[in-house]
Amino acid sequence: VQLQASGGGLVQAGGSLRLSCAASGSIFSINSMGWYRQAQGKERELVATITSSDSTNYGDSMKGRFTISRDYAKNTVYLLMNSLKPEDTAVYYCNSETMHNAYDVSHDYWGQGTLVTVSS
Repeated sequence: VQLQASGGGLVQAGGSLRLSCAASGSIFSINSMGWYRQAQGKERELVATITSSDSTNYGDSMKGRFTISRDYAKNTVYLLMNSLKPEDTAVYYCNSETMHNAYDVSHDYWGQGTLVTVSS
């Protein structure tokens, strides 16, 4: 399974960005998709996840500013980021928990990361 993320870039504080991540390859079902981020010198942290039943979970500092959504037909997850702050600067990684067939267990896959830079 390959995850192709896009949409990162440079934005001023208070601005918005929309990230996309499309999954392709040997996919029977995707149990959940999500975004994590890693700032320089820090550990990777949860940004948001969305399950196949549209249940969402957000990191504390993202609640109310970020919205995760999913297009099941396209195996794509989106992250709309509003009211961006300089501390949101990080590499954002897409994640999926994917099954290859009906009898499979769920496998973790990661995208290559997309850089988001928020200037003050």
